[in-house]
Amino acid sequence: MSVSANEVVLAVSGLGKTYAQPVLGDVTLQLHAGEVLALTGENGAGKSTLSKLISGLETPTTGHMSYRGQPYSPASRSEAERLGVRMVMQELNLLPTLTVAENLFLDNLPSRAGWISQKRLRQLATAAMAQVGLEAIDPDTPVGELGIGHQQMVEIARNLIGDCHVLIFDEPTAMLTAREVELLFTQIERLRQRGVAIVYISHRLEELQRVSQRIAVLRDGKLVCAEPIARYSSNELVNLMVGREVGEHIDLGRREIGAPLLKVEHMNRADKVRDVSFEVRAGEIFGLSGLIGAGRTELLRLIYGADRADSGCIQLGQPLRPVTIDSPKAAVRAGIALITEDRKGEGLLLPHSISANVALGNLGAVSRCGVLDAQAERELAERQIAAMRIRSASPAQAVGELSGGNQQKVVIGRWLERDCQVLMFDEPTRGIDVGAKFDIYGLLAELARQGKALVVVSSDLRELMLICDRIAVLSAGRLIETFDRDGWSQDQILAAAFAGYQKRDALLHEAAPRMDA
Repeated sequence: MSVSANEVVLAVSGLGKTYAQPVLGDVTLQLHAGEVLALTGENGAGKSTLSKLISGLETPTTGHMSYRGQPYSPASRSEAERLGVRMVMQELNLLPTLTVAENLFLDNLPSRAGWISQKRLRQLATAAMAQVGLEAIDPDTPVGELGIGHQQMVEIARNLIGDCHVLIFDEPTAMLTAREVELLFTQIERLRQRGVAIVYISHRLEELQRVSQRIAVLRDGKLVCAEPIARYSSNELVNLMVGREVGEHIDLGRREIGAPLLKVEHMNRADKVRDVSFEVRAGEIFGLSGLIGAGRTELLRLIYGADRADSGCIQLGQPLRPVTIDSPKAAVRAGIALITEDRKGEGLLLPHSISANVALGNLGAVSRCGVLDAQAERELAERQIAAMRIRSASPAQAVGELSGGNQQKVVIGRWLERDCQVLMFDEPTRGIDVGAKFDIYGLLAELARQGKALVVVSSDLRELMLICDRIAVLSAGRLIETFDRDGWSQDQILAAAFAGYQKRDALLHEAAPRMDA
């Protein structure tokens, strides 16, 4: 790659974008060879818009760009990629029915005499997968059979193929395990050594401080900082992002924690959830912690009726009474809501408006004699836009045009219109900036003050320790221990998270035939 250290690979000047209203304005910035530039800001600040302008997905309304000393205005993403500008997006750009190998080389399948060379394809795919630690996966595996984290690594591997001068990562670690994150950071360092200019978008400040040399902060579509990251503490960066002081603690206010509203007994599903029992009280925020794959999401899906349990029972209400929940419809009818971790795939209709998405779970409130009342639908959406502080042009704006954090607020806002007594949140702040996180924490506190029972799954242990009254730890499908706020420590919770795997590995070791038998 013919670039030298500190060479300006890409420069943008006065860059702006307007949809129904301006979302990005007068951004001037340079990217240098062999440098990682952290790009951060609140949801809706303009990070994704800037990235899409650079990678050819959108066209600027104002300003201009230059790339490697020449004017640069890609008409499409494919044109930008041919020039060496690539972007790993939050939304996976994979075809689930095709194999890993086919997804990696879809635009350049090796062929001979018009026939795809499967042997060569496997060889190329194996080499590409090794770069991101996917050696254990068969290249012929359909992508749809992989977990979200592995799919993300396939997407990253796809963008590392070929000649690359500028590489943009948009929240790349949101769905990765700790081991996969380390592999990604190793690959980023290799790319730096090759002279690639990297833009790393994330809300995880500890990651930004680890991998980047400079940081650019956007706020309300404006660039407010482009400096060496070492000059700023985490608190100073947060204040730049939100334009106000954000504390490290949250006052949940006065609440009355009452009798149990939800009781789960002996819930089982294959080896994913094993004999799990717990209860959640009115006015309580109950956290579920554990490693990825511990069974947290699977447990919520069983309670919600999205998956069928092998055994177990659920009781609801005051006094508690047994209920049969064999579908999500039955769960909603019983007063249980689930805010899914996959908001794009399971929580929203992206091409449709905010109004339509908020109304999805509230059709009885916005229809008259079976006919949709457009005015009632709009008023419902406006109420939630104001309550959730959703950044949007209007209730008619398509949800797919909103930032990730604002999309999440739309999902939550839908359920606020229903009088659900039990609300289950699966990774409610994943991919959401610091300011929006505290907005959601405040919302959870308000729901608890109203006497609702909340179950919160999060991979961020600090988050659970900040907002929860109790934390239950799942490990290898089993509930290992439940900690009270006054009786937990981070070390204790982490030890419990590993305990189930250590016990399982010990049992497997005992059951394995001895070599000297």
